[in-house]
Amino acid sequence: MSSSPVPMGGIFIAVTGPSGSGKTSVCKALLAGFPRIRFSVSLTTRPPRPSEVDGEDYHFVSEAEFRERIRRGDLIEWAENYGQLYGTSREAVEEALKGNDLLLDVDTRGARALKKAWPGGIFVFIVPPSIGELERRLRGRGSETEETIQRRFDNALREIREIVWYDYVIVNDELDAAIDRLRAVYLAETCRRERMMKQIKPFFDRSGGV
Repeated sequence: MSSSPVPMGGIFIAVTGPSGSGKTSVCKALLAGFPRIRFSVSLTTRPPRPSEVDGEDYHFVSEAEFRERIRRGDLIEWAENYGQLYGTSREAVEEALKGNDLLLDVDTRGARALKKAWPGGIFVFIVPPSIGELERRLRGRGSETEETIQRRFDNALREIREIVWYDYVIVNDELDAAIDRLRAVYLAETCRRERMMKQIKPFFDRSGGV
C-alpha cells in the first residue's frame, strides 16, 4: 500500500475536536512552542466576542461577502454552524505554506473538504477521555440551557464518530500530556523521509566509496 502524497511546501495539520475536548488550549500551546507554525485564521459571519481580534481569531465578514467568496471558489471549505458561516480561504492557505507550517482548527465537514484538497495533510482528532467526562465539561461551562447542552453533546458524539478516517487521535485526559502528544505528532512529521529528501540527497549523489 502506498502512502498518501506529501504536499509541497510546509506541513499542513488540521485539528478537529468537539466542544469540551480542549482542542483550543492544545492548539494554542503548539503554536506557542513552534514559531514556524502559523495559524490559519478562518472567515466567519458571526459577530466578534469582546476578547476577539479581527485578523487574529477570525476574519469577521458580512454574509454577503462570505457568499460572494463561495461563488468565486475562494474557499477550500465552508460550513454553517448555529446560523453562522465559517470557512477557510484557499489563497491564504497556499500563501502560508510557502514558507511555514500551518495549523487549522476545523470541524469534521471542513476536515473532509481539506483532505480532498490536500491529500498529504495531517489530520488529528482530539477527544475527551470518556463520554461522562465530555458531558461534565459541557455542563461546566455555566450559563447554557439544558437544551443547548444536549444539542452540543449530541453534536459532539456525531463528530467523534468521524474519528475513523483521521491520521492521529489524541485523548485529552490531562492537558499537558495532550499538548505533548500533539507536539510529538508534529515533530514526527518534520522527520518524514519524504520531507527530508532534499537534505539527504547529497549523501546519495556522492560518487565513490565512503
